[in-house]
Amino acid sequence: MTDAAATATSLVVDDDPFTAELTAMIIEMAGYETVIAVGGLEALEKIDGDPLIAAVVSDMNMPFMSGVELFAELRGQGFAKPFLLISGEAAEPLRLAHPDIDAIMTKDEHLQETLPEMVASLLAGR
Repeated sequence: MTDAAATATSLVVDDDPFTAELTAMIIEMAGYETVIAVGGLEALEKIDGDPLIAAVVSDMNMPFMSGVELFAELRGQGFAKPFLLISGEAAEPLRLAHPDIDAIMTKDEHLQETLPEMVASLLAGR
C-alpha cells in the first residue's frame, strides 16, 4: 500500500446502500479508506464534516440530487478535489456534456478492475 492509499479517503455516494457498500468494498480492496453517503444531500454533510475526504465517487442517477448536480454544488462551494461519476449509461455522452467532471465511468462488468485504477489515478493527480 502506498502512502497515498494509506491516507486517502474516498466518499462513495449512491442512493442505494447495497450498491454504495459494493462500490466502497472495491475501493477498499485497493487499499483506500472510504466513507459512504446515501444520496447527494448526505454527501454534502459528510464533506463539510470530514476534511480527510480526498475524492468523491458518485452515482449519476439519484433522487433529489443527481451526481452532476452534486458535482456542481461541490464546485460552487469551493470543493476542488477529484470527482468520479459512475453511471449505468454510456460514459462518452456524459463526458461530452460535462467536460468539467474529472472522470466518468460506466458501471459494467469490468468495474472491479477499472474503478480502483481510476481512483488511484485521480488521487495521484490531486
